[in-house]
Amino acid sequence: MTSPTVIQPDTSDTYAHQALALIAQHRLLATTQIHQMLMPHTPPRKVHKVLMPLRAEGLIAHTVLGGRSGLQAHFLTPAGIQAVSDWPELRGRNADPITSPTAAALRSAHTLTGVRAHLAFLTDARTRQDEYQPLDWAPEVTHRLPDTGGEDRLVADAVFHYTAHRPRRVHYRAFVEIDRTTMSSERLARKLITYARLYDYTPQQAGRRQTVADQAATFAWQRFYPRFPRVLFILTGASPTTLANRILDLRRMTTDHELVTRLAARVPLGAAVLEDLEEHGPSAPVWTPLAGDAERRGWMQL
Repeated sequence: MTSPTVIQPDTSDTYAHQALALIAQHRLLATTQIHQMLMPHTPPRKVHKVLMPLRAEGLIAHTVLGGRSGLQAHFLTPAGIQAVSDWPELRGRNADPITSPTAAALRSAHTLTGVRAHLAFLTDARTRQDEYQPLDWAPEVTHRLPDTGGEDRLVADAVFHYTAHRPRRVHYRAFVEIDRTTMSSERLARKLITYARLYDYTPQQAGRRQTVADQAATFAWQRFYPRFPRVLFILTGASPTTLANRILDLRRMTTDHELVTRLAARVPLGAAVLEDLEEHGPSAPVWTPLAGDAERRGWMQL
């Protein structure tokens, strides 16, 4: 007697579920970017069939960017935010959502530039057959710092998690800073000081003096990462000469500031131009180390 066939439910996420999760994670995504993340090997029109029901149900809305180009960028409505509030893949998000066309238009340049950088890593990972998925890039990750002068928190433009398979299986994590040349070069370089402060930050326990052994075991960042993530600066929005000078200023900071020098001795730091990442891929020798020799290399070799 043969056993009856047991029909198992489909446990894979639908394209609609994945699209909603992607928009929630990244807060604002152009239609073309959703297509590249979700279904890159299908005709672009397919993604519209996924987005239209979400819009009809009031879960997403969009703003039009780029004037006559008609480029649409999508964000969650309050109903969409409520719908994804308990999804396990989105737990721990701390980036403020974008919930209106005006906010979307105002934040689109920086937000979508960050997504461009993410897509460069995603495309490269697919070619290399590494483990890196659309949700492995988390924007606007915040860590508190001791309020002893300067900023009392660090807000990284993104943190990503990546697993390479060749030549051996290695887990990587990186803080990402997106520079569109909208701030002074000095202010950009000062971000390295903030990362150095996070690296050294040890929370003090009330009423108890910490020993050296205590300090080594209780760095604040160890609550979140097994190793301190490398720090990657991705630059765009200016001439090659201007971008090269900004990278040079980042390198100077690693030798001019004692805290940053100590950070650079222990944590890989690098900078690259966004257009180079898109053309050649992040694993190509397009990254300038911020300490030591300036020979370009892939981001995993920093």
